[in-house]
Amino acid sequence: MLLDIRNLTVEVEGKTVLKNLSLSIGFGETILLMGPNGSGKSSLIYTLMGHPQYKIKSGSIFFKERNITNMSTEERVKLGLGAALQFPPKIYGITLRNLAKKLAKNDAEIDSIASLLNLTKFLDREINVGFSGGEMKRVEIFFLLLQKPSLALLDEPDSGVDVENMTVVGNAIGRLLSNSNNSAMKKPSGLIVTHLGYISRYVLTHRTYIMQNGTIICYGPTENLVNDVLKHGFDWCIKCYDNRVSCKMVGE
Repeated sequence: MLLDIRNLTVEVEGKTVLKNLSLSIGFGETILLMGPNGSGKSSLIYTLMGHPQYKIKSGSIFFKERNITNMSTEERVKLGLGAALQFPPKIYGITLRNLAKKLAKNDAEIDSIASLLNLTKFLDREINVGFSGGEMKRVEIFFLLLQKPSLALLDEPDSGVDVENMTVVGNAIGRLLSNSNNSAMKKPSGLIVTHLGYISRYVLTHRTYIMQNGTIICYGPTENLVNDVLKHGFDWCIKCYDNRVSCKMVGE
């Protein structure tokens, strides 16, 4: 496994946001993580990246067979973790080009990826200052493409994005997670957090997990689960899970 989360329980300001959660992602796999608002999806992203407000009370996180549970964010990034946040900060005094030069091989790579994401005219602007929601999504993917992480964590890349931006973002994520390398150990992996699963129209995923109340309640083929959620809503998933748990208890 590239990522192995074992029985993880996490608190923020005394509130439990993840409860005994277990999840694994293999090399070259892209996983979709769905769930209603407040189910813990973004909390998992922040925890994996080592946000200091997210306190791990029990469980562990292994990445590339190393226990990163207590590692700093910087150490995790150096190992190959990268994230595109749902609400990235505005960074005054630093332009996209300033930061891109720290990540890119050369200026040609910066220009090529900026062109892919329609960001060429933004390169000399301060990061996210005065940007629309769709523009900020594109900036996040821009930096991930330059970083080339082993595991990309994408928090709601399809949230609040119009059709035009969705196509650009979706195609860029597809490029980021394309498995073009023949070596399985070097193929990029992805964990994509989404509310309604629209991003699955652009990115090949291996399976989908449904979260509720800080834990995984079911998983299965992406197309099946996304269609069920779009047709019936998350309440249907929760009722299905509750029924299965009740039946198991009766059987025991």
